[in-house]
Amino acid sequence: MLRYRGKKNILEKVKEYDAFPKVPDEYVASTPVGGTFSVITFFIILWLIYSEVTYYLDSNLVFKFMPDIDMDEKLRINIDITVAMPCSNIGSDILDSTSQSVFGFGELQEEDTWFELTEEQQDAFDAIKYINSYLREEYHSVWQLLWKKGHGSVRSTIPERKTKMNKRPDACRLHGVLTLNKVAGNFHITAGKSLHLPRGHIHLNMLFDDTPQNFSHRIHRLSFGSPTNGIIYPLEGDEKITNDENMLYQYFVDVVPTDVDNTFETVKAYQYSVKELERPISHVKGSHGVPGIFFKYDMAALKVKVYQERENMLQFTLRLFSVIGGIYVIIGFINAIVLTLQSYFVTKPIKDKKQLEVKTPQNNYTTNALFVATELSVPVELVKQ
Repeated sequence: MLRYRGKKNILEKVKEYDAFPKVPDEYVASTPVGGTFSVITFFIILWLIYSEVTYYLDSNLVFKFMPDIDMDEKLRINIDITVAMPCSNIGSDILDSTSQSVFGFGELQEEDTWFELTEEQQDAFDAIKYINSYLREEYHSVWQLLWKKGHGSVRSTIPERKTKMNKRPDACRLHGVLTLNKVAGNFHITAGKSLHLPRGHIHLNMLFDDTPQNFSHRIHRLSFGSPTNGIIYPLEGDEKITNDENMLYQYFVDVVPTDVDNTFETVKAYQYSVKELERPISHVKGSHGVPGIFFKYDMAALKVKVYQERENMLQFTLRLFSVIGGIYVIIGFINAIVLTLQSYFVTKPIKDKKQLEVKTPQNNYTTNALFVATELSVPVELVKQ
């Protein structure tokens, strides 16, 4: 502990122990060039500090593959589909490879609506369809932006219809959340309501053989797990229009579990890829099957872990200080060069000009004296006196 009993102020005494000696003010010369470079240096250092901090906060994304051992975990599926048939004529069910009762998965809400969209709804759906198609094609060039910033606009819902049409509803909107086993399964929408049995269910298709069927549909939302930034859901914004009454649509979906580690939480999400197949049902031509919309999904054995990686805080601090010190040294070097050139090309000509102005009156005086002496024919010394 430092103890001092003298008469000087303690602050003055501390200044005497300053480890960084300062140059006295009388030996410091302030110049406009130096002041200009000081201001420039200040703004450059501020900009570099901002860039370095932004770069430090903008972490790198790391992807890892590992076996998926969480087989007891439940799988959540989010569905929002509009089919061009009344709700009384269609039914939706899901069945997985465990043959578990479909009552445990939940139930989708059925809402009568019109398949034709209003102008506002059509614009919103076209925007979603365009953005999602663009992301599917250009994912390789924007994947960093997607994972860090997300694309929530793709998941925006279609606005509610403000005015009702002057005709009976001709479409059905099926929407809701189902909780499934984490195994392969089949979600489908076909004609007729279903009857649940101990080992499955059956659809009463025969009651609607004489009823026109149209399985044109729009997929507003079809995703697994919780919505997460960076994940593209390929079927969202998809639309199929047909005039065939016996059309079969099949979607083969491969689901990949994905764990996303954010700064404050870990989100369990799911990505998926899809293959599409559509064909008309004609028993006469040998194309057998049941008209409808079928989603056959399967789980991948591997999962993807995504996390953000940042550099060490010590490395960031050292790099920041080195950048500041480097800019200070470089600007000081440039300042010295500019002052040297200024003293050589500007200051020296001004001094020479002043010396010339001092000598010029004496020379003019001598010339005038010679002129007067010549005109008057008298000695020059007398004229000077």
